[in-house]
Amino acid sequence: MELANFRFEVDADGVALATWDMADRSMNVITPQVMEDIGKLIDEVTTNDAIKGCVITSGKDGSFSGGADLTMLQGLGMAYHKLAKQQGEETAMQFFFDESRRLSLLYRRLETCGKPFAAAINGVCLGGAFELALSCHYRVVSDDKATRVGLPEVKVGLFPGAGGTQRVARLMPTGDALQMLFKGEQIRPAAAKSMNLVHEVAPKAEIVAKAKAWVLAGGKPQAPWDAEGYRLPSNKVYSPQGMMIWPAANAIYRRETQNNYPAIKAVLHAVYEGLQLPMDLALKVESRYFAKILRSPEAAAMIRTLFVSMQELNKGARRPAGVPASSLKKVGVIGAGFMGASVAYVTANAGIDVVLIDRDMEAAEKGKAYSHKLVTDQIMKGRAKTADRDALLARITPSADYASLADCDLVIEAVFEDPKVKAEVIARAEAAMPEGAIFGSNTSTLPITGLADTAKRPEQFIGIHFFSPVEKMLLVEVIMAKQTGDKALALALDYVRAIKKTPIVVNDARGFYANRCVGNYLREGHLMLMEGVPPAMIENVAKMAGMPVGPLSLNDEVAIDLALKIVKATKAQLGDAAVDPVQEKLLSTLVETEGRLGRKNRKGFYDYPEKGPKTLWPGLAAIAGQQLDPDALDMEELKQRLLVTQALEAARSVEEGIVTDPREADVGSIIGFGFAPYTGGTLSYIDGMGAKAFVALCEKLAAKYGARFEPNAQLRDMAASGETFYGRAAGARRAA
Repeated sequence: MELANFRFEVDADGVALATWDMADRSMNVITPQVMEDIGKLIDEVTTNDAIKGCVITSGKDGSFSGGADLTMLQGLGMAYHKLAKQQGEETAMQFFFDESRRLSLLYRRLETCGKPFAAAINGVCLGGAFELALSCHYRVVSDDKATRVGLPEVKVGLFPGAGGTQRVARLMPTGDALQMLFKGEQIRPAAAKSMNLVHEVAPKAEIVAKAKAWVLAGGKPQAPWDAEGYRLPSNKVYSPQGMMIWPAANAIYRRETQNNYPAIKAVLHAVYEGLQLPMDLALKVESRYFAKILRSPEAAAMIRTLFVSMQELNKGARRPAGVPASSLKKVGVIGAGFMGASVAYVTANAGIDVVLIDRDMEAAEKGKAYSHKLVTDQIMKGRAKTADRDALLARITPSADYASLADCDLVIEAVFEDPKVKAEVIARAEAAMPEGAIFGSNTSTLPITGLADTAKRPEQFIGIHFFSPVEKMLLVEVIMAKQTGDKALALALDYVRAIKKTPIVVNDARGFYANRCVGNYLREGHLMLMEGVPPAMIENVAKMAGMPVGPLSLNDEVAIDLALKIVKATKAQLGDAAVDPVQEKLLSTLVETEGRLGRKNRKGFYDYPEKGPKTLWPGLAAIAGQQLDPDALDMEELKQRLLVTQALEAARSVEEGIVTDPREADVGSIIGFGFAPYTGGTLSYIDGMGAKAFVALCEKLAAKYGARFEPNAQLRDMAASGETFYGRAAGARRAA
């Protein structure tokens, strides 16, 4: 038997061990070749009388498998469209359905083959790989802290289509199964066992032996649902117990998704219908929904942005060619306040030594204490050990002496947003840094080129803009000054990759990319409020549009006085026409008259009592001076305003050369400021609608609400030519 992706051996006791170890990949993924190999494994195990059963494990040290290669599913969609043109829709659809359920049928064949299969799992086992484990008759997972299992497909617009919805819903109570499938979270070993997803948790070195022992002990080669007398964990769908679940599940779905995610709705349908059927029919129902969702525009957009583009950016798609890879050993962080302390934490957590500098040792020690708090919180939740905290803290050296930067590969400043303060820090740091080291500024508002002008080595100066809270936010904006060289860019990208963040490379401009889009979102919320749109409606409409939080709530989090400061600075530097006087009036009234600064002083657009939930401040209506009838407002138009203002700013940033790659605009918009993920991001939102339709929508909004919605020249050209952002980018890459 020839296998391309597995090692196969049978021990003296007759137990086969299939070790999944793809030679050309750092992590195992499911491909058509892997599916062929699994089919051969099943045939060999079932037809060879000398084999009692089989254990499937991974040869990769830190992982089992991340699941299916989603580019395979992208290819399936392209094959469908090609076949539809050649042989018609019906033939193409039958091909698409048959191909999209190959994995489901393969796993069912394993499950019913008559020989016991066990999975021995270490590291991550997600998506289609966990569905493989679920089709095995026994599952042992390691207690290693890196081990996770789960079905995260909903996060890229899909759902588990290889039996996941049906097996999970038969292993645990229906409500719990739906929650798991809706959220797509990665589950730790102990939790997976308590949820009945796995049978045993053992030390990493013992998982294969434990799985083999189960086979030798007469492991039953039958899934519970195939055994006579099996009963569903939550009883039948049409039973008193079942009817307590489904109305609530539907309400939860609508509350959490605002009906924007067809894949999650398909989960509801597949589980509801599947639990009323025998397993084989239930799997067929799941496959029909899976084929439908796989062809949805939401899935196409989310797969492209949150899987394909994310992977490409994380692997260095924008890294300059020809610059040797850098291995950072030590990073200096200047400024031990909240941002600097957070940067020090994520750097040390990546195994890199950090020197954390502030004006005195007390301030520097206080910054280090933030890392102590973060790891202690993890220890209290059982996610880390005391030894982990000790090791991380040992990598952070607090200091008040710039001479400590003498052996740093990279120095990042995170000091007060004042050009004079930053210029002084740059000068002191450069005097102590090695000549070949790179200097990065974490500024969120000041142009990088202006800061680089104060540096001795401007070609080694770059912006590295983190988002708060640093330990949770995935995005880092890497900002190119006019003088920045390839070495600085390459090292910055290597650093971002080392700390397990996703970088986007943008050119220098006021607000860079993300903050420009976010600023438009906040402004639109402010203007709606001053028009008389009820504050609660603004917040709810934003969530209905797909944003994680409303603009008023978001402004409270980032601070209202900061928003006012930015408006005033913009006005001082660019003139009165650069700011909206209505927005300025709202912000100045809140901050200077009412003393409402946001969450930080418990008074903003919301009131924040010490106990109980936040509530919208009743005084907002008086500031607005008018209140519109909510029943007379166009909800769809309100949603469009909040999304269009951000997408339009993204389009302008492309025209201005700030963002040069649509992948970065889309990825950055979703993981940086939560732009409606189901759209695929700001530029995918425009491409999905079509530039012509988007320009028409902008013109309609501009006629009603003003010039801020006027489409830029490049968008008008795209509308006339029928071009898309991704089409233009692909053409540019081919020309290069």
